[in-house]
Amino acid sequence: MHLHDFWFLLIAFLWTGYFFLEGFDFGIGVLTKLLARDRTERRVLINTIGPVWDGNEVWLITAGGATFAAFPDWYATLFSGFYLPLLAILVCLILRGVAFEYRHKRPEDRWQRNWEHAIFWCSLLPAFLWGAIFANLVHGVPIGRDGNYAGGLTDLLTPYALLGGVVTLVLFTFHGAVFAALKTAGDIRVRARRCAARLGLATVVVSVPFLIWTQRDSGNVRSLAAVVIAVLALAVALVMNQQGREGWAFALSGVAIAAAVAMLFLALFPDVMPSTLDPKWSLTAANAASSPYTLKIMTWVAGIMTPLIMAYQAWTYWVFRKRIGTHHIPEPAGH
Repeated sequence: MHLHDFWFLLIAFLWTGYFFLEGFDFGIGVLTKLLARDRTERRVLINTIGPVWDGNEVWLITAGGATFAAFPDWYATLFSGFYLPLLAILVCLILRGVAFEYRHKRPEDRWQRNWEHAIFWCSLLPAFLWGAIFANLVHGVPIGRDGNYAGGLTDLLTPYALLGGVVTLVLFTFHGAVFAALKTAGDIRVRARRCAARLGLATVVVSVPFLIWTQRDSGNVRSLAAVVIAVLALAVALVMNQQGREGWAFALSGVAIAAAVAMLFLALFPDVMPSTLDPKWSLTAANAASSPYTLKIMTWVAGIMTPLIMAYQAWTYWVFRKRIGTHHIPEPAGH
């Protein structure tokens, strides 16, 4: 295997890890409006991801940095062509992080309500935009002979891309509902399980047509296997959720996300950004990669650091593994 192929696989792995972990983060943010009935329940939901949400975003930083170093031409074309949606995601992630930290700093109802709105919208919008961005990557965008993006914003708003955004939004919210059922106790746990059942059915309705569309236009035998795994994992996750086996349901919803992301990368390879103007102008893992020497050094660094980061994050999840309920939330001062 060539080093540029290895780094394509590693970047696919990093994006898969990011969507698996940040997916339920986004889902919890959306559920603060859909599931929580009052401010105490919103605090319960936010506290389920409080110790881990910032660590989950490390995967995004690592994926972006790895793309910049291993495939500079891919990085340049991607971030110039998708400038506005990526900027919107960045702004949302910044506001969302501030909202998590500032929401409880003052007791005024308006103050807390505004930050709660920020958590909701800054979780919903990135969950949608990531799906639209990756759908465009697989489907292809206008790339000129010079390797630069040659389209506009409207070229990114195709029916396929919009459907991809809806798929990730609903899938991440389902993943978040299963996580909420796994991490909470009491009435909110029961309602989270019911909510996950409805969201799971909605996920099937929107994701199956999208996966079939992707397979028909860009797929191959390997991506077809990933499609089958994604659909089966989603179906079994629904069954496990119905039976109250939240751990299995969460693991399988994560498998569905991982298989769906793998399907997109398998359908994309060996391209990294296909050109809709001329296939010869597409960016590939070979022609967009850094020099072999650069990739060799990066491989040694990744081989040392990646296991350490994964071990640390696994330890964090183990430490904060216990459930949380409304009885863990202290009464506001003066009550």
